[in-house]
Amino acid sequence: MPLTNRAVAEFIGTFWLVLGGCGSAVLAAAFPGVGIGLLGVSFAFGLTVLTMAFAIGHISGCHLNPAVSLGLVVGGRFKSSDLLPYVVAQVAGAVLAAVVLYFIASGQAGFDLAASGLASNGYADHSPGKYSAAAGFVTEVVMTFMFLIIILGATDDRAPKGFAPIAIGFGLTLIHLISIPVTNTSVNPARSTGPALIVGGWALQQLWLFWVAPLTGAALAGVAYRWLGVAKSK
Repeated sequence: MPLTNRAVAEFIGTFWLVLGGCGSAVLAAAFPGVGIGLLGVSFAFGLTVLTMAFAIGHISGCHLNPAVSLGLVVGGRFKSSDLLPYVVAQVAGAVLAAVVLYFIASGQAGFDLAASGLASNGYADHSPGKYSAAAGFVTEVVMTFMFLIIILGATDDRAPKGFAPIAIGFGLTLIHLISIPVTNTSVNPARSTGPALIVGGWALQQLWLFWVAPLTGAALAGVAYRWLGVAKSK
């Protein structure tokens, strides 16, 4: 599949992830009386990945996340020469989704961007549970590490066929169930960048953590799974 086609698929898929996941948090989580809450938001993020894995997995691999792309490079599953185009497409899709979400959300009377935060990720005063930067960093490293282990394992050619999207989608759901109170859950630098660019201020100042921690966790997982899966080459 040509790189251009794959990059466009990543753009569309990441757009859907941010619009679906962050959109559920901004528009539906606290809707009076019938809001979906943290459980609903967690499932929304998982469903975006599950649906896109079936829709574009055969085109681009459905990374939707710079950390996933990096982890797959380190794990020997993805060409390093394709990493930058994928990351650019993913970030662009996330930014467009944040713009669309802001446009929709601002259509409500009394909408306050600063109060909403467009589901931006944060720590300390901007953590939903007021968790420290250190707690947020460790959370993002560990959660991204586990996410990549799930992805690398579920897509291993020795794994049961056809179930990878389900495992990955539910894996991301579980990650959100654990970590929304800590950082609002990133595990995805593109997902963090889109809303942060719209919100600005504190969201941009804290964005570094949501690049460094997920990329670190993903790289560690790539190394770990190459070791775990060594029997494949023997």
